[in-house]
Amino acid sequence: MPILIKRPDKTPLGIYVHVPFCRSKCQYCDFYSLATKEDTLFDGYLDAVCDHIKEAGELAPNYKVDTVYFGGGTPSFFGADGLAVIMTAIRRNFDVDNNAEITFECNPDSVSDKLLHRLRAEGFNRVSLGIQSDDDEMLKKLGRPHTYAQAVTAYQRIRKAGFRNISIDLMYGLPGQEILDWTATLDNVLRLNPEHISCYALKIEDGTPFAQVKDALNLPDDDTQADMYLAAVETLKGRGFRQYEISNFCRKGLVSKHNMKYWTGGEYLGFGPGASSDFAGKRYTLKRDLQAYISGIRDGGDIMEDLQEIPMRERAGEYLMLRLRTSLGIERQEYEKTFLLPFGPLEDVLEKHRRLFHATQTDTGRWVLTPKGYLVSNDIITDLLLAQDDSTPLKRI
Repeated sequence: MPILIKRPDKTPLGIYVHVPFCRSKCQYCDFYSLATKEDTLFDGYLDAVCDHIKEAGELAPNYKVDTVYFGGGTPSFFGADGLAVIMTAIRRNFDVDNNAEITFECNPDSVSDKLLHRLRAEGFNRVSLGIQSDDDEMLKKLGRPHTYAQAVTAYQRIRKAGFRNISIDLMYGLPGQEILDWTATLDNVLRLNPEHISCYALKIEDGTPFAQVKDALNLPDDDTQADMYLAAVETLKGRGFRQYEISNFCRKGLVSKHNMKYWTGGEYLGFGPGASSDFAGKRYTLKRDLQAYISGIRDGGDIMEDLQEIPMRERAGEYLMLRLRTSLGIERQEYEKTFLLPFGPLEDVLEKHRRLFHATQTDTGRWVLTPKGYLVSNDIITDLLLAQDDSTPLKRI
């Protein structure tokens, strides 16, 4: 009787495609994007990203793609035809799982029935809709190119087109916003009954229009912003949402599988200007310059801004920083086995924060942060990294 040798499973891989086009730039946005609909740029980008995908696919024969995420920019503004061409290139050059999570971001003003039906037919099965606020005056301040009524109509169209996994992006800590405004926004959006909600605090980034007028924005203070965050946690919990990451909440079983790769150390490849990758032990970012990206792919030039191999101790620090963003948390055996570093010094730090109600331990022994702990997570991570830096590696057995 022949001996059957089990073929090892392929390594899971995520793919991110950065679509750097928008109808207009928001006042707070520091992502790489261009407010244009110039056909030559669209065509040049499409050719370059498909060629890049083909080139990279040859380097990943032992990987199976289980998540694909189209972000931006505004992928829906780029259009269904272009997104479909890119998705076809991914399928042709990578081994894509039949049940892969395939997400695209969209703004309410660029959602149409035609776009939705085309992408649904192409296998897209998750939509991330950028609503941000239910207040039209606030949307104008933010530079958003839509109204809340358009957002509601877009959501209804997405649902009618057959999508059963819809995520909504919201922002809090907005100019002049009070906590009652924020809770009212949550109540309104929850009436739509999405599967997933992301709640992000407004952060004023250097180089954005908001940065130039920061002092005149009348932003909520830190305490008010913290109260808004905790109100979101309680409100969403009461409506059946599980908080699985600092800013992300979902119905049961509907976490963003792609984003979890970032937070749990999974491998991913990024395509398009400004996209990042963590692949085969190396991390790199592509240049935030569309023309440089197009010419680099066409002529075989350098398209990377940064390429580095991450040392194991640095990976250990990332494990702490990223896992503690999530409800998965960290665990002694997992940490020591992976990084050959002692967990004891970290546990001393975590016990201190448990007494402050910032951290807790699950029934399975995993350490996680509480909602109040998330508010001071930077301080907790700093304490943990200092403890890790002073630790002596374990000896291999």
